[in-house]
Amino acid sequence: QVQLVESGGGLVQAGGSLRLSCAASGRTWYTSWFRQAPGKEREFVAAISWTGSNTYNADSAKGRFTISRDNAKNTVYLQMNNLKPEDTAVYYCAAGRPAVVTDTRGYDYWGQGTQVTVSS
Repeated sequence: QVQLVESGGGLVQAGGSLRLSCAASGRTWYTSWFRQAPGKEREFVAAISWTGSNTYNADSAKGRFTISRDNAKNTVYLQMNNLKPEDTAVYYCAAGRPAVVTDTRGYDYWGQGTQVTVSS
């Protein structure tokens, strides 16, 4: 069983940066970030394989967000730059071996979420 704990969320000014962390207790074939704003469906942000060789990014994240991992610490990071108010959401870390990395149904394990709020 894999347990995930997110951290690093908070309040930031538009244009600022934030780094989220996801600490895992077990092996994760793929670890991904999703986000969910009030009244919205949970949406895919980025994903990374166990080796770190394969990464996937949503169009909204390309050029601004970077996913990475440190297997020695069993931790996945999401570096977010040039944040915008529309990035405001609860960000969730997920792990599993999904058939489709962008599909929430492909993940067996989820963290509790961390709030990111971007002010204008």
